[in-house]
This record gives sequence, structure tokens and C-alpha cells, in this order.
Amino acid sequence: MSNVPTAYAETDLAHLTLDAARQLFQANNKELTSARRMVQGAEANAITASQKPNPSLSVGVSSFNLNRSAGNRNQNGSNSLSDQTLNSSVQVSQWIERGDKRELRMASAKNAIKASNYDLKDAERQLLLSFNDAYYDLVLAQETEKILASNRASYEKAIQAAELRLKVGDIAASDVARMRVDLLKIQNDIRQAKANREKAQANLAYMMGQENEAARLYAQDGWPALSQAVSTVQDVDARPDVLAADARTRQAEENQRLANALKTRDVNIALQYQRFPGQMPGSDTNTIGAAITIPLFTNYEYQGEIAKAEVDLTSALEAKQQARASAVSEISRARADLNAALEKVNRFDTQILTEAQKAADAAEFAYNHGATGITDLLDARRILRSIQLDAATAHADYAKALAAWQAAIKTEDYQN
Repeated sequence: MSNVPTAYAETDLAHLTLDAARQLFQANNKELTSARRMVQGAEANAITASQKPNPSLSVGVSSFNLNRSAGNRNQNGSNSLSDQTLNSSVQVSQWIERGDKRELRMASAKNAIKASNYDLKDAERQLLLSFNDAYYDLVLAQETEKILASNRASYEKAIQAAELRLKVGDIAASDVARMRVDLLKIQNDIRQAKANREKAQANLAYMMGQENEAARLYAQDGWPALSQAVSTVQDVDARPDVLAADARTRQAEENQRLANALKTRDVNIALQYQRFPGQMPGSDTNTIGAAITIPLFTNYEYQGEIAKAEVDLTSALEAKQQARASAVSEISRARADLNAALEKVNRFDTQILTEAQKAADAAEFAYNHGATGITDLLDARRILRSIQLDAATAHADYAKALAAWQAAIKTEDYQN
């Protein structure tokens, strides 16, 4: 049975928008599902932590007479089961925790759930970044194929015209041969572009849980719109990875208190009913009793557990500082990458592509009118093709940098 929700089961993979792909990612990504299981595990541990110790029931029989001839007869001579001189007892005992151990366990488990939920949010943040990269890798592969296919069509048309000119002796045979060589190179590039597109389809399909439908994927959305403004104010402490580290610090604090609470003695209280027919004249057959058990810390006072809890707390504090520093660094890198990518795209779109197209058109005109040779024409075409591919790559870099920036500044609601 498919795990794709009904709402997304009919997604048109051949015209896949970014939003539709993201919905499939949220529903089917395997790593994200695994992260959700970690939250469920933490919630199960919280149920265990909140439980009180169960009482114990003990049933016993003693005072069997090994003298078979005498048996276990009572003083009145009766040998019925109820009158035999067997000491039978029933005891119920209850272990009572002191020092707020249960409350401390529950507090620790609550913070563990918080940390797991924030871990899930952080895993989603990072996986969504990988998903966006995979989507735009497919867009780039498709754009590359389009550019190369357009260049191939132009070369094929130019070769047809050149062959007609060759028949009338207007151009040299070497010119036509060089055009055919360039066309063959483009065909090789197209084959490699197809392989890159198939790999991009496979990567995106895996991210969405659609491995068997990879060949159908076609990214419908183009490049994201350019944004000129990048915010410089970010709440680092509200990032999910920093919040997870903070929750684990609180958990470590509760565990330290719990370790110190081990020095508070727990007690075991027991109530007993005893039946002992004929134990002595004048004694009642049925008796009750009570007992209390208190541990004596004569050899060990949980020094190891307390020391371990203190080390764990120190490690949690250091991990929190590291998570915050890493977040600040990631945001700075993402901002720098985004600004650089934005400048590159603007330069390609407003200047480089325009000038390259003008140069290629001028070379075409000059060659057709005999003002220049085939070398200048082919060079101009190669430069234009290279710049077109570089421009597409620049757009992909910008799309990925924008996704990385959005992931870096992603925050969650802070819950104490």
C-alpha cells in the first residue's frame, strides 16, 4: 500500500511544481520519517519515567515436617490441610521513592521530548535544503538540455545553408567540416546533459519517495525571483538546533538533580498476613505484621552517578554554545553566498548575456558577408553557448543560496 497521502496521490509528476514536490517530500521522505520516530521514542520514554514503582506480592509456605510418620499434625491430632502446622504467609510490599525522584524523571523526560521535537524541526530544515538543491539541480539540467538543443538546431540549420554555399563554391569545404565537428561536440554535451538530468531526477525522486517514477519527473517551476534585500537581523536563539541544545541542557540539569536525589533514601514498606496453626498453645492461628526496609549507605553513596551527571551537564552547556556559534557562522556564510550569487545573476542578466549575444550576431553577419573567417564565427558561438550555460548555473547557484539563507534563518516558537 502506498504511503502517499490521498491529497498528493494524483500529483502530476510530469509538471511538478516546487510546492507539490515539497508536499511529497513532507509526506514520504524516509529520513524525515525516521526523525519522527525519534520523537515517538522520546514520548514513550516519558510514559516510563512518569510511572511509580509497582507493589510486590509474596506468597510462601514453610515449616514442613521432615518426619513422614509424624507429618504436620496439629496438637489436636488433625491432619487436614487447613489444620496442618504449616507456616503460610502472604505479603504485599511497596517501594516508596523519596527526594522527588519521579518528578525529576518526568521533568527530564519532558525536556527530552522538547529536544526531540526541535531535532525533528532541524532535520526537516536541513533535509528541506537538500530537497531544494535537488529540485533546482533538475531545473538546471533541464535548462542545460534546452540551451544545448537550441544550439544544435542552430548548427544544423547553419550546416544546411553552408552545404548549399559549398556547392556553388562560396565557402571552403574545411569550413563545413569545422561546423560538423562543433555539432558533434554539442551532441556529446547533450548526451552528458541527459545523464545529468536523469541523475537529478533520481535524486529528487528519492527525496520525495517516488523512486519508481523518477523518469517522469519534470520540474515545472523556473528560477526564483531575485530579491534585492537581505535581512541582517536574525534570532539565532530561536533556531531549532539551538533550541534543541537548550532543551538538552535543561534535561542535563534535571538529571543532575536526579543523581543528587539518589542520596535520599528510598524505603520499602511491607504488610504481611500469616497463618500458622498450632504454633503454640494460646496463640492465634492468624497473625499480621509489618516491616520497613531502609538502605544503609555504608559502602557507596552514588558518587559515580553524581559525577557522571555533572560531566553530562558540562557537555550539554558546551554543546549549546557550539550550536549557537555554528548557527551564527552558518547565517554569515549563507548571507555572503546569497549576496555574491545575486550580484552574479544580475551581471549575467543585464550585461554579459546581452553583450555575448551581440558579439555572436555580429560574427554571424560578418561571416555571411565574407568579412571574417569561420574561426571567428565558431569562437563567437562557443562563447555564447558557454555564457548561456554559465548564466543558467548562476541562476541555480542563486536559487540554492536563497534556499540556504532561508534555512539558516528559520526559527521556531520558543517554549519554556
